[in-house]
Amino acid sequence: MDWQSTPEDTVPSSVISEHTRLAMLGRPPVTGAWRDGDDPGGRSFVTLDDLVLESGVTLPRPRLAVETWGQLDAERSNAVLVSHALTGDSHVAGAAGPGHPTAGWWNGVVGPGLAIDTDRWFVVAPNVLGGCQGSTGPSSFAPDAVEWGSRFPHLTIRDQVAAQAALADHLGIERWAAVVGGSMGGMHALEWAITHPSRVARLAVLAAPPVVSADQIALNTVQYEAIRMDAAFDGGDYYDAVDGPYRGLALARRMALLNYRSPDELNARFGRSWQSEISPLGGPGRFQVESYLDFHGNKFTRRFDAGSYVTLLGAMNSHDVGRDRGGVAAALNRITAPTLVLGVDSDRLFPVSDQRVIARHLRHGLDGDGVAVVESPYGHDGFLIEGDAVGAQLRRLLD
Repeated sequence: MDWQSTPEDTVPSSVISEHTRLAMLGRPPVTGAWRDGDDPGGRSFVTLDDLVLESGVTLPRPRLAVETWGQLDAERSNAVLVSHALTGDSHVAGAAGPGHPTAGWWNGVVGPGLAIDTDRWFVVAPNVLGGCQGSTGPSSFAPDAVEWGSRFPHLTIRDQVAAQAALADHLGIERWAAVVGGSMGGMHALEWAITHPSRVARLAVLAAPPVVSADQIALNTVQYEAIRMDAAFDGGDYYDAVDGPYRGLALARRMALLNYRSPDELNARFGRSWQSEISPLGGPGRFQVESYLDFHGNKFTRRFDAGSYVTLLGAMNSHDVGRDRGGVAAALNRITAPTLVLGVDSDRLFPVSDQRVIARHLRHGLDGDGVAVVESPYGHDGFLIEGDAVGAQLRRLLD
Protein backbone atom coordinates (compact mmCIF):
# COMPACT_ATOMS: atom_id res chain seq x y z
CA MET A 1 0.00 0.00 0.00
CA ASP A 2 1.20 3.52 -0.81
CA TRP A 3 0.91 5.07 2.64
CA GLN A 4 1.85 8.52 1.38
CA SER A 5 -1.17 8.85 -0.95
CA THR A 6 -3.78 6.78 0.90
CA PRO A 7 -6.13 8.61 3.31
CA GLU A 8 -5.66 6.84 6.62
CA ASP A 9 -9.38 7.09 7.42
CA THR A 10 -10.33 4.99 4.41
CA VAL A 11 -8.35 1.81 5.05
CA PRO A 12 -8.06 -0.71 7.90
CA SER A 13 -5.26 -0.16 10.38
CA SER A 14 -2.01 -1.84 9.38
CA VAL A 15 1.43 -2.40 10.80
CA ILE A 16 3.86 0.36 9.82
CA SER A 17 7.34 -0.85 8.94
CA GLU A 18 10.26 0.73 10.76
CA HIS A 19 11.56 2.09 7.46
CA THR A 20 8.22 3.75 6.70
CA ARG A 21 7.95 5.17 10.22
CA LEU A 22 11.41 6.72 10.05
CA ALA A 23 10.67 8.23 6.63
CA MET A 24 7.96 10.40 8.21
CA LEU A 25 10.08 11.84 11.02
CA GLY A 26 11.45 14.87 9.14
CA ARG A 27 10.15 18.32 9.98
CA PRO A 28 6.75 18.94 8.38
CA PRO A 29 5.86 22.25 6.72
CA VAL A 30 4.46 25.06 8.87
CA THR A 31 1.05 24.20 7.47
CA GLY A 32 -0.25 21.38 5.29
CA ALA A 33 -2.90 23.68 3.83
CA TRP A 34 -3.39 24.19 0.12
CA ARG A 35 -2.14 27.70 -0.60
CA ASP A 36 -2.74 30.15 -3.43
CA GLY A 37 -0.18 29.38 -6.11
CA ASP A 38 -0.28 25.63 -5.48
CA ASP A 39 -1.52 23.34 -8.24
CA PRO A 40 -5.35 23.45 -8.13
CA GLY A 41 -5.69 19.82 -9.16
CA GLY A 42 -9.35 19.10 -9.83
CA ARG A 43 -10.61 22.09 -7.86
CA SER A 44 -12.52 25.06 -9.11
CA PHE A 45 -13.14 28.08 -6.92
CA VAL A 46 -16.28 30.09 -6.24
CA THR A 47 -16.13 33.45 -4.47
CA LEU A 48 -19.32 34.21 -2.60
CA ASP A 49 -20.87 37.46 -1.46
CA ASP A 50 -20.14 38.67 2.07
CA LEU A 51 -21.45 36.09 4.53
CA VAL A 52 -23.05 37.17 7.82
CA LEU A 53 -22.25 34.49 10.40
CA GLU A 54 -24.38 33.39 13.34
CA SER A 55 -22.06 35.38 15.59
CA GLY A 56 -23.00 38.56 13.74
CA VAL A 57 -19.54 38.86 12.22
CA THR A 58 -19.41 39.41 8.46
CA LEU A 59 -16.89 37.27 6.60
CA PRO A 60 -15.93 39.25 3.48
CA ARG A 61 -16.32 37.40 0.17
CA PRO A 62 -15.40 33.90 1.30
CA ARG A 63 -14.25 31.37 -1.26
CA LEU A 64 -15.18 27.71 -1.54
CA ALA A 65 -13.05 25.16 -3.36
CA VAL A 66 -15.23 22.62 -5.11
CA GLU A 67 -14.86 19.51 -7.25
CA THR A 68 -17.54 18.05 -9.49
CA TRP A 69 -18.12 14.80 -11.36
CA GLY A 70 -20.67 13.95 -14.02
CA GLN A 71 -22.89 16.30 -15.99
CA LEU A 72 -25.67 18.58 -14.76
CA ASP A 73 -28.82 17.81 -16.73
CA ALA A 74 -30.86 20.44 -18.58
CA GLU A 75 -33.42 20.65 -15.76
CA ARG A 76 -30.65 20.97 -13.15
CA SER A 77 -32.39 18.18 -11.26
CA ASN A 78 -29.67 15.55 -10.88
CA ALA A 79 -27.21 17.32 -8.57
CA VAL A 80 -26.00 15.48 -5.47
CA LEU A 81 -24.16 17.35 -2.70
CA VAL A 82 -21.55 15.32 -0.81
CA SER A 83 -20.26 16.94 2.38
CA HIS A 84 -17.06 15.69 3.95
CA ALA A 85 -15.98 14.81 7.48
CA LEU A 86 -13.64 16.79 9.75
CA THR A 87 -10.38 15.93 8.00
CA GLY A 88 -11.79 15.33 4.52
CA ASP A 89 -11.89 17.76 1.63
CA SER A 90 -13.40 18.21 -1.81
CA HIS A 91 -11.39 15.32 -3.29
CA VAL A 92 -14.10 12.68 -2.89
CA ALA A 93 -12.97 10.60 -5.88
CA GLY A 94 -9.84 10.36 -7.99
CA ALA A 95 -6.17 9.61 -7.66
CA ALA A 96 -3.53 11.40 -5.64
CA GLY A 97 -1.54 13.80 -7.75
CA PRO A 98 -0.62 17.45 -8.21
CA GLY A 99 -2.74 19.50 -5.83
CA HIS A 100 -4.11 16.40 -4.09
CA PRO A 101 -1.75 14.77 -1.58
CA THR A 102 -4.11 11.84 -1.06
CA ALA A 103 -6.50 9.87 -3.24
CA GLY A 104 -10.25 10.38 -3.06
CA TRP A 105 -11.72 9.49 0.31
CA TRP A 106 -14.79 7.73 -1.17
CA ASN A 107 -13.36 6.15 -4.32
CA GLY A 108 -15.43 3.01 -3.78
CA VAL A 109 -18.72 4.91 -3.54
CA VAL A 110 -18.57 7.83 -6.01
CA GLY A 111 -17.83 7.14 -9.67
CA PRO A 112 -19.17 5.60 -12.89
CA GLY A 113 -21.43 2.65 -12.06
CA LEU A 114 -20.91 3.02 -8.30
CA ALA A 115 -23.52 3.76 -5.65
CA ILE A 116 -23.38 7.48 -6.37
CA ASP A 117 -23.15 6.92 -10.10
CA THR A 118 -21.49 9.83 -11.86
CA ASP A 119 -22.97 8.62 -15.17
CA ARG A 120 -26.35 9.50 -13.65
CA TRP A 121 -25.69 12.15 -11.01
CA PHE A 122 -23.85 15.47 -11.05
CA VAL A 123 -21.83 15.24 -7.85
CA VAL A 124 -20.73 18.43 -6.11
CA ALA A 125 -18.22 18.30 -3.24
CA PRO A 126 -17.04 21.56 -1.63
CA ASN A 127 -14.27 21.92 0.89
CA VAL A 128 -16.10 23.30 3.92
CA LEU A 129 -15.82 26.92 4.99
CA GLY A 130 -13.00 27.05 7.52
CA GLY A 131 -11.19 24.16 5.84
CA CYS A 132 -7.66 24.22 4.52
CA GLN A 133 -7.87 22.73 1.05
CA GLY A 134 -8.80 25.80 -0.97
CA SER A 135 -11.79 27.22 0.92
CA THR A 136 -11.49 30.31 3.10
CA GLY A 137 -10.08 29.41 6.49
CA PRO A 138 -7.42 30.53 8.99
CA SER A 139 -4.57 29.83 6.54
CA SER A 140 -6.22 31.94 3.81
CA PHE A 141 -5.33 35.56 3.17
CA ALA A 142 -7.63 38.15 4.73
CA PRO A 143 -8.39 41.39 2.84
CA ASP A 144 -5.18 42.92 4.24
CA ALA A 145 -3.14 40.22 2.41
CA VAL A 146 -2.07 38.57 5.70
CA GLU A 147 -3.30 35.15 6.79
CA TRP A 148 -6.42 35.26 8.91
CA GLY A 149 -4.78 33.22 11.68
CA SER A 150 -6.20 34.07 15.12
CA ARG A 151 -8.50 36.67 13.55
CA PHE A 152 -10.56 34.07 11.74
CA PRO A 153 -14.09 34.15 13.18
CA HIS A 154 -15.86 31.36 15.02
CA LEU A 155 -17.94 29.20 12.69
CA THR A 156 -20.94 26.97 13.26
CA ILE A 157 -22.28 24.08 11.23
CA ARG A 158 -25.10 26.40 10.19
CA ASP A 159 -22.60 28.97 8.90
CA GLN A 160 -20.97 26.29 6.77
CA VAL A 161 -24.34 25.24 5.36
CA ALA A 162 -25.15 28.88 4.60
CA ALA A 163 -21.96 29.02 2.53
CA GLN A 164 -22.95 25.80 0.73
CA ALA A 165 -26.40 27.26 0.01
CA ALA A 166 -24.74 30.32 -1.54
CA LEU A 167 -22.63 27.94 -3.63
CA ALA A 168 -25.78 26.14 -4.81
CA ASP A 169 -27.27 29.49 -5.80
CA HIS A 170 -24.13 30.31 -7.76
CA LEU A 171 -24.37 26.96 -9.57
CA GLY A 172 -28.04 27.51 -10.33
CA ILE A 173 -29.12 24.46 -8.33
CA GLU A 174 -32.47 25.19 -6.71
CA ARG A 175 -32.98 21.69 -5.33
CA TRP A 176 -30.53 18.90 -4.64
CA ALA A 177 -31.53 15.46 -5.83
CA ALA A 178 -29.77 14.30 -2.67
CA VAL A 179 -27.63 15.68 0.12
CA VAL A 180 -25.23 13.08 1.51
CA GLY A 181 -22.83 13.43 4.42
CA GLY A 182 -21.00 11.36 7.01
CA SER A 183 -19.71 12.40 10.44
CA MET A 184 -19.33 16.21 10.33
CA GLY A 185 -20.74 16.01 6.80
CA GLY A 186 -23.79 14.30 8.27
CA MET A 187 -24.26 17.33 10.51
CA HIS A 188 -24.27 19.49 7.37
CA ALA A 189 -26.77 17.15 5.71
CA LEU A 190 -29.16 17.43 8.67
CA GLU A 191 -28.88 21.20 8.72
CA TRP A 192 -29.54 21.39 4.99
CA ALA A 193 -32.75 19.40 5.31
CA ILE A 194 -33.94 21.35 8.36
CA THR A 195 -33.02 24.85 7.16
CA HIS A 196 -33.88 24.34 3.49
CA PRO A 197 -36.38 21.44 3.35
CA SER A 198 -37.71 22.40 -0.07
CA ARG A 199 -34.20 22.25 -1.53
CA VAL A 200 -33.46 18.63 -0.52
CA ALA A 201 -35.21 15.81 -2.40
CA ARG A 202 -33.38 12.96 -0.63
CA LEU A 203 -31.19 12.89 2.45
CA ALA A 204 -28.47 10.54 3.72
CA VAL A 205 -27.10 11.00 7.24
CA LEU A 206 -24.23 8.63 7.95
CA ALA A 207 -22.60 8.10 11.36
CA ALA A 208 -23.65 11.51 12.68
CA PRO A 209 -25.58 12.71 15.75
CA PRO A 210 -28.45 15.19 16.09
CA VAL A 211 -26.56 16.91 18.91
CA VAL A 212 -22.88 16.86 19.86
CA SER A 213 -22.94 15.58 23.44
CA ALA A 214 -20.84 16.59 26.44
CA ASP A 215 -18.72 13.46 25.94
CA GLN A 216 -18.08 14.34 22.30
CA ILE A 217 -17.30 17.97 23.16
CA ALA A 218 -14.81 16.70 25.72
CA LEU A 219 -13.07 14.58 23.07
CA ASN A 220 -12.83 17.62 20.80
CA THR A 221 -11.61 19.84 23.64
CA VAL A 222 -8.59 17.72 24.51
CA GLN A 223 -7.58 17.74 20.84
CA TYR A 224 -7.93 21.51 20.72
CA GLU A 225 -5.84 21.83 23.88
CA ALA A 226 -3.11 19.62 22.43
CA ILE A 227 -2.73 22.14 19.60
CA ARG A 228 -3.12 25.24 21.77
CA MET A 229 -0.42 24.05 24.19
CA ASP A 230 2.12 23.70 21.38
CA ALA A 231 4.17 26.90 21.78
CA ALA A 232 4.56 27.07 18.00
CA PHE A 233 0.79 27.57 17.64
CA ASP A 234 1.28 31.13 18.93
CA GLY A 235 -2.43 31.66 19.40
CA GLY A 236 -3.00 30.81 15.74
CA ASP A 237 -0.52 33.25 14.19
CA TYR A 238 2.28 30.95 13.09
CA TYR A 239 2.21 31.12 9.29
CA ASP A 240 5.39 33.17 8.97
CA ALA A 241 7.28 31.10 11.53
CA VAL A 242 10.06 28.64 10.83
CA ASP A 243 8.32 25.92 12.86
CA GLY A 244 4.60 25.24 12.80
CA PRO A 245 2.55 23.60 15.56
CA TYR A 246 2.99 20.16 14.05
CA ARG A 247 3.68 18.47 17.38
CA GLY A 248 0.34 19.56 18.80
CA LEU A 249 -1.51 18.80 15.57
CA ALA A 250 0.04 15.32 15.36
CA LEU A 251 -0.95 14.63 18.98
CA ALA A 252 -4.52 15.79 18.29
CA ARG A 253 -4.67 13.45 15.32
CA ARG A 254 -3.45 10.52 17.38
CA MET A 255 -6.18 11.23 19.93
CA ALA A 256 -8.79 11.38 17.17
CA LEU A 257 -7.72 8.06 15.65
CA LEU A 258 -8.44 6.36 18.96
CA ASN A 259 -12.04 7.57 18.68
CA TYR A 260 -12.37 6.77 14.98
CA ARG A 261 -11.30 3.14 15.33
CA SER A 262 -12.70 0.38 17.52
CA PRO A 263 -10.82 -1.33 20.37
CA ASP A 264 -11.46 -4.71 18.74
CA GLU A 265 -9.73 -3.64 15.54
CA LEU A 266 -6.67 -2.23 17.30
CA ASN A 267 -6.38 -5.24 19.61
CA ALA A 268 -6.74 -7.73 16.76
CA ARG A 269 -4.34 -5.91 14.45
CA PHE A 270 -1.55 -4.99 16.86
CA GLY A 271 -2.03 -6.85 20.12
CA ARG A 272 1.04 -6.27 22.27
CA SER A 273 3.49 -6.76 19.40
CA TRP A 274 6.70 -4.77 19.34
CA GLN A 275 7.66 -2.52 16.46
CA SER A 276 11.12 -4.11 16.33
CA GLU A 277 13.23 -6.51 18.31
CA ILE A 278 14.03 -3.69 20.75
CA SER A 279 11.91 -3.98 23.88
CA PRO A 280 9.47 -1.18 24.78
CA LEU A 281 9.37 -2.46 28.37
CA GLY A 282 11.56 0.17 29.94
CA GLY A 283 13.76 0.39 26.84
CA PRO A 284 13.79 2.58 23.74
CA GLY A 285 11.61 0.22 21.71
CA ARG A 286 7.98 0.84 20.78
CA PHE A 287 4.78 -1.14 20.52
CA GLN A 288 3.40 -1.50 17.00
CA VAL A 289 0.29 0.47 17.89
CA GLU A 290 2.46 3.37 19.08
CA SER A 291 4.25 3.46 15.76
CA TYR A 292 0.92 3.31 13.91
CA LEU A 293 -0.39 6.35 15.77
CA ASP A 294 2.88 8.27 15.48
CA PHE A 295 3.14 7.65 11.77
CA HIS A 296 -0.38 8.79 10.98
CA GLY A 297 -0.12 11.76 13.30
CA ASN A 298 3.04 12.90 11.54
CA LYS A 299 1.60 12.18 8.10
CA PHE A 300 -1.49 14.22 8.88
CA THR A 301 0.53 17.38 9.55
CA ARG A 302 1.62 17.32 5.90
CA ARG A 303 -1.92 17.66 4.56
CA PHE A 304 -3.79 19.68 7.19
CA ASP A 305 -3.62 22.98 9.02
CA ALA A 306 -3.72 23.38 12.80
CA GLY A 307 -5.82 26.56 12.59
CA SER A 308 -8.42 24.82 10.45
CA TYR A 309 -8.47 21.85 12.79
CA VAL A 310 -9.27 24.10 15.75
CA THR A 311 -11.90 26.01 13.72
CA LEU A 312 -13.65 22.85 12.55
CA LEU A 313 -13.67 21.33 16.04
CA GLY A 314 -15.41 24.49 17.22
CA ALA A 315 -17.98 24.20 14.44
CA MET A 316 -18.68 20.59 15.38
CA ASN A 317 -19.18 21.57 19.02
CA SER A 318 -21.88 24.01 17.88
CA HIS A 319 -23.97 21.22 16.39
CA ASP A 320 -27.42 20.96 17.94
CA VAL A 321 -30.29 20.73 15.48
CA GLY A 322 -32.76 21.71 18.20
CA ARG A 323 -31.01 24.94 19.17
CA ASP A 324 -33.51 27.84 18.91
CA ARG A 325 -35.96 25.50 17.15
CA GLY A 326 -37.95 24.12 20.02
CA GLY A 327 -35.78 21.06 20.57
CA VAL A 328 -34.46 18.11 18.58
CA ALA A 329 -37.81 16.48 17.82
CA ALA A 330 -39.35 19.70 16.48
CA ALA A 331 -36.30 20.39 14.33
CA LEU A 332 -36.15 16.91 12.82
CA ASN A 333 -39.87 17.06 12.09
CA ARG A 334 -39.13 19.85 9.62
CA ILE A 335 -37.37 17.40 7.31
CA THR A 336 -39.58 16.47 4.35
CA ALA A 337 -37.12 14.38 2.32
CA PRO A 338 -36.99 10.57 2.33
CA THR A 339 -34.04 9.96 4.63
CA LEU A 340 -31.46 7.22 5.00
CA VAL A 341 -30.05 7.15 8.53
CA LEU A 342 -27.01 4.88 8.78
CA GLY A 343 -24.81 3.91 11.70
CA VAL A 344 -21.81 1.65 12.28
CA ASP A 345 -22.24 -0.94 15.01
CA SER A 346 -18.71 -0.46 16.41
CA ASP A 347 -18.73 3.37 16.28
CA ARG A 348 -17.69 4.76 19.66
CA LEU A 349 -17.51 8.39 18.51
CA PHE A 350 -21.08 8.79 17.23
CA PRO A 351 -22.71 5.51 18.28
CA VAL A 352 -25.82 4.01 16.72
CA SER A 353 -27.88 5.31 19.64
CA ASP A 354 -27.30 8.82 18.19
CA GLN A 355 -28.70 7.77 14.82
CA ARG A 356 -31.71 6.15 16.49
CA VAL A 357 -32.65 9.53 17.97
CA ILE A 358 -32.64 11.01 14.46
CA ALA A 359 -34.70 8.19 12.96
CA ARG A 360 -37.27 8.31 15.74
CA HIS A 361 -38.35 11.84 14.84
CA LEU A 362 -38.34 11.73 11.04
CA ARG A 363 -41.46 11.88 8.95
CA HIS A 364 -40.03 9.87 6.06
CA GLY A 365 -37.28 7.60 7.31
CA LEU A 366 -36.25 5.04 4.73
CA ASP A 367 -36.46 2.43 7.48
CA GLY A 368 -39.34 3.95 9.40
CA ASP A 369 -38.10 4.80 12.87
CA GLY A 370 -35.22 2.34 12.45
CA VAL A 371 -31.60 2.73 11.40
CA ALA A 372 -29.58 0.95 8.71
CA VAL A 373 -26.68 -0.53 10.68
CA VAL A 374 -23.43 -1.50 8.98
CA GLU A 375 -21.55 -4.24 10.78
CA SER A 376 -17.86 -3.38 10.80
CA PRO A 377 -14.83 -3.88 13.05
CA TYR A 378 -13.47 -0.47 12.02
CA GLY A 379 -15.43 1.83 14.30
CA HIS A 380 -16.50 5.29 13.16
CA ASP A 381 -14.33 5.07 10.03
CA GLY A 382 -16.47 2.14 8.91
CA PHE A 383 -18.65 4.53 6.90
CA LEU A 384 -15.55 5.33 4.82
CA ILE A 385 -14.00 1.85 4.72
CA GLU A 386 -17.07 -0.35 4.17
CA GLY A 387 -17.75 0.96 0.66
CA ASP A 388 -19.83 -1.98 -0.53
CA ALA A 389 -22.12 -2.05 2.49
CA VAL A 390 -22.56 1.73 2.62
CA GLY A 391 -22.99 1.86 -1.14
CA ALA A 392 -25.79 -0.70 -1.03
CA GLN A 393 -27.69 1.49 1.43
CA LEU A 394 -27.14 4.63 -0.66
CA ARG A 395 -28.48 2.81 -3.73
CA ARG A 396 -31.72 2.16 -1.84
CA LEU A 397 -32.11 5.89 -1.30
CA LEU A 398 -31.03 7.07 -4.74
CA ASP A 399 -33.07 4.47 -6.64
